[in-house]
Amino acid sequence: MKSYNQAKKILSNAKLKIKDEIIDIKYALNRIVSENILSKVNYPAGDNAAFDGFVVKAQDTKKLSKKNVKNFKILGSLAAGDKPKFTNKKFSTVEVMTGALIPKGFDTIIPIEQIKFDKDKKNILIDEKLNKYSHIRFAGSDFKKKDTVIKKGTQINSNHILALKTLGVKKLKVKKIPNILFFSTGNEISEKIDVPDWKVRNSNSYYIKSLAEKFSFNFIDGGILRDGEEKIFKSKLNKVIKSNIDLVITSGAVSAGKYDFIPNVVKSLSLQTYLKSVAIRPGKPFMFAKIKNKQKAIFGLPGNPMSSAACFRFFVYPYLCNSLHTNEEKPIKAVLKNSFIKKKDFTRFIKCKLVINNKGIQEVEVLKGQESFRIKSFVNANSWGSFPSGKSKFKKSDIIDCFPANFSNKNFY
Repeated sequence: MKSYNQAKKILSNAKLKIKDEIIDIKYALNRIVSENILSKVNYPAGDNAAFDGFVVKAQDTKKLSKKNVKNFKILGSLAAGDKPKFTNKKFSTVEVMTGALIPKGFDTIIPIEQIKFDKDKKNILIDEKLNKYSHIRFAGSDFKKKDTVIKKGTQINSNHILALKTLGVKKLKVKKIPNILFFSTGNEISEKIDVPDWKVRNSNSYYIKSLAEKFSFNFIDGGILRDGEEKIFKSKLNKVIKSNIDLVITSGAVSAGKYDFIPNVVKSLSLQTYLKSVAIRPGKPFMFAKIKNKQKAIFGLPGNPMSSAACFRFFVYPYLCNSLHTNEEKPIKAVLKNSFIKKKDFTRFIKCKLVINNKGIQEVEVLKGQESFRIKSFVNANSWGSFPSGKSKFKKSDIIDCFPANFSNKNFY
């Protein structure tokens, strides 16, 4: 049985090669960019006003003081979006609104709150030397042409959409959306709401389907494979090999019981990589296979909901990220609030509550109810705590790696 770290390495070496495509920015949310996105323009495009006020030439104020006040003639007014139509004349000024381009020959803005007008309001009065470039936003001060806006491997979020639209980016090269075919397994699985005690409502497929939009994969429900349907499953896999499916995920029938047929069917295929059972809890019966000479892989997740969720979080999700060449997720470091004991040779993924205390320190609490059949603690959890193998006792105040239960903190780094 492989350790968690050994299993991660095996999966890393068997990643898929996902192709690229060009898309319109309006479809870019949650997609993974395939190359650095560079600004094609300077932003701001031109020198413009940071405040509503009046723009002057600082040189004209060089000798001014309370005893030497000067009238500056108002030439007109410019709003954001107006084409500049004034040129500087000595001791002249133009009213400008925030965002208005600075007319030629002017270089300094006096905020409107500081303006003094003459009686007819045809001039402003200046009685001090002004600092050149005050309240000016310079062309290219935010992004210069060819600056990197978004790095390769970044998942596009709403912040990025705002920046890209502002900079006039219309098309992006992104990774294609992976297609995932999901099968539930077992005679006990039911799609009905009212079920007898010997049946189980199908929750695993709905959980993974709920993640599809956030992680930009296409979820395809393959339905429920009943006990003894090895031939049906093998037939479906043979069709997958010739299709555009990238990943097959099964839930259940992956352990060593009488009706756990998934591993034997998968092993009958021509495989490049095969992994079965990992020293983790929950999720020990986990299975992975990469089909030989094909960009297709199969994940066998345990049927227990918590085991299935943990294996998706710590195997399938990192595998997708690696295949899409996106940024590696970094753990959140937190101080353990309560002690925890586990088997030394196993890595445990624990349902936890991550908080920031009144001193601004991140703390993590191990919740009650860690048995793999319990979902109440998962409802109350906001993170998974990772307790690695090689150590059995974890004391209060130990530093623990945490991962958001509702997924990635990649964009925080």
